[in-house]
Amino acid sequence: GFYANLLLTQTPEHILTITNSKTEIVCELKKEHTGVYWYRWSQERQRFEFLVFFNKLGKATYGTNVSQDRFSVHEARSHSSYSMHISHLHPSDNGTYYCSISQSSQLFLGSGTRLSVVDALPLPPKTTQTPVSKKPVPSITKSKAASRKGACSPLVWIPLAAGVLLLLLGLVPTACHLYRLRRRLWLRIHRQ
Repeated sequence: GFYANLLLTQTPEHILTITNSKTEIVCELKKEHTGVYWYRWSQERQRFEFLVFFNKLGKATYGTNVSQDRFSVHEARSHSSYSMHISHLHPSDNGTYYCSISQSSQLFLGSGTRLSVVDALPLPPKTTQTPVSKKPVPSITKSKAASRKGACSPLVWIPLAAGVLLLLLGLVPTACHLYRLRRRLWLRIHRQ
């Protein structure tokens, strides 16, 4: 975990986008390497999927059933930064994407980028403005003010807080599973 972050940095942490759009994940490398591997952890299929290996000479090797039209890797700043572009996104692309490098027969993973592809982005509820009136404004008691619906209405913040809590709780099993997978991979490499 910690040592990997000294070798490579991956951004962004989370991407929420709509179907048929495109996105980019950036991997900054701080050590010598032979190339960059890209993997996807699929929560739905409960497995790591190899996407592409991009070597220092600019040659890409793709995984089984990975579309070269949709997935491409670009290099920037003389072998120190690579970005993976994914186009024509659809919900089957959902998952956590990892860039990775191989060092001394060990595989080091980036921090991961969680990609969520949805048919429509969630929008905040619309607030209606009351037209300005020239009539005298009646005084508002505390009980009337409390019943007004606005930006701080419980109708807004309760579902928002619940959604954030559910998202965080959903990340716990994934993090535990990835830790176990990373540990198994590390043990397997060291047994050889």
